[in-house]
Formats: sequence, C-alpha cells, structure tokens
Amino acid sequence: MKRTLMIVVLVMAAAAAILPAGCSRTEHKESTKLQVVTTLFPLYDFARTIAGDRAEVTMLLPPGMEPHSFEPKPNDIIRIGRAGLFIYTNRYMEPWAETILKGIDRRRLRVVDAGQGVNYAPATAADGHDDADHGSHGAGAQAVAMDPHIWLDFGNAALMVDTILDGFTAADPTNAGYYRAQAVELKGRLAALDQRYRAGLSACATRVFLHGGHFTFGYLARRYGLEYRSLSGVSSESEPSAARMADMVRQIRSSGVRYLFAEELLSPRLTDTLANEAGVAVLKLHGAHNLGKDDVQRGVGFIGLMEQNLANLQKGLACRSK
Repeated sequence: MKRTLMIVVLVMAAAAAILPAGCSRTEHKESTKLQVVTTLFPLYDFARTIAGDRAEVTMLLPPGMEPHSFEPKPNDIIRIGRAGLFIYTNRYMEPWAETILKGIDRRRLRVVDAGQGVNYAPATAADGHDDADHGSHGAGAQAVAMDPHIWLDFGNAALMVDTILDGFTAADPTNAGYYRAQAVELKGRLAALDQRYRAGLSACATRVFLHGGHFTFGYLARRYGLEYRSLSGVSSESEPSAARMADMVRQIRSSGVRYLFAEELLSPRLTDTLANEAGVAVLKLHGAHNLGKDDVQRGVGFIGLMEQNLANLQKGLACRSK
C-alpha cells in the first residue's frame, strides 16, 4: 500500500507541475492570503483561530469520516502541494504524511508536525493490551507505537498551538504579530479549560473511567488522575475478541460504575452490547478527531466539544461541583 501511495504521489506531482501556467494563475488569483491545509479537526480549529482573517484554512478529512483509516486521494495531494502551509498531527496519527511529502515540491510549502515537543505516551491500554498498528510503519514489528491522540492533554494542545504558530509566522512573516496575538488568546482559553477540568473532576464518587471503544482518552485521563480502561487499543478498526468483551463486562460490574462511555463518530454497537450485558447506561464523549456534518454547519469548536465532554464525565463519574 505504501508503494502504491508513492506512485500516486509522483503522478500527481508531475501532473501539477505540467498544468498550464495560465490555469494555475486563474486558480490562485481568487486569494492572495496564505493557504493552509490541515489534517484533523483540532489542527484545523487551532489554525483557523490563529489565522483569523489573514489566512485561509481547510481540512483534508471530509465531515463525519473516521480518521484512523484515512488515506489521501489524488486531489488531496494536489491541495497539499499547492498550499503554503501544511499541518499534520504526528507520524503515528498520519503515517501516510511522510510518504506523500517525499513527492511534493517543498520549496514553497512549509510543513508543520504539530506533535513536535509534546509529551507522548506509549500506545498501550491501561490493562496492558497493546496496539502496534500506529507508529510501526516502515520500522518493523519492534517499533514502539505511541498514542497519537495528543490533543486530549490540554498541556500538549498548548504546545501544539505554539508549533502551529511558528509555522504561520515563518510562512507569512508580514502578519506575524497578528498571528501571535491570536495564539496568545487561544492559549489563554485552553488554560482556562484545563482549570475547569481540574476543578470539575477533583471530587468524584469514582475515578474509574470505562470506555467501550478504542483507546482515545488516555492523555485526558492521565492529566486528571482518572483510571482509564478501553475495550480496544488505539486503532478504531481493531475488533475485540469475545474474551476481551467478557473481561470488560467483568470490569464494569466489579467497579460499580453506573455509566459506560461511548465515542462520537464511531458505531455504538459494541458499547451498547457491553452496557446491556453489564446493566449500565451509556454517555457520549467526543475524541475531536473530526466533526459530523451537523457540527460543521453549526461551527462547533474544539473547546466547546471539550466542555461537553467535561459535563458528561462529571455525570458519569458522579462528580460534585466545587
């Protein structure tokens, strides 16, 4: 699959290079603003906040698409090649990024790995089962996979904002002061969100956080001292065994929790099966990888999604307000 993707990249790069100059000028005459392409929703939301009205930001993922299995199409590769700034999460979340960038002219494209400098955790669920399908590409079975969901630690999210800001100021130094001011305001909102989580999750009847989906919320749980268990590893495509399902039911019953958490954009089938078997209710959380069409139309933002998560976590863990 990697070889096929490289062939597509080379063909698309060649096609873009031989497009008539007049056609290229016509497409880019519509806007002289910095063109920014992002992969996942957190990057898109951070970038559009920093950009304000000085740059144009788009996201590769179509609304409602689950990102772990995403592979860029030829048109996506052309979009990246024509941008001034391309922002991706990390090589564990988008293992295809390094491959396609090898075939793109980098003389005018600035690339930002938003995960540079963040505090990574291994992609190992709290009960010890591993998921090595992230991070092992091209490195053999011994490669150490890392949990790619770094944005769900809000300290990491602030570092990501700094890294994205560096990309903006390097790509468009004329508007650097504006971008810095926007980033400062965004980091202030993230810091306030972090404080609301610390206060809101400080006094709970239980700190056991059971999730009937893939290992998404490890960073969030670690930051706020929650004991997190998920049904499967970091890949949303992994299918748990019958033994794993039975073990999860036992965990739910023995922990005494009243709620099992499910994740937006993923099928609730397995979560509902677990909840019915264990006799508990289900609450939704949002991993913020992507948005559904309705949320896109309503202009939902990352911080708003995290506020909804906090409310459901407080309900599910029976937290007292302070």
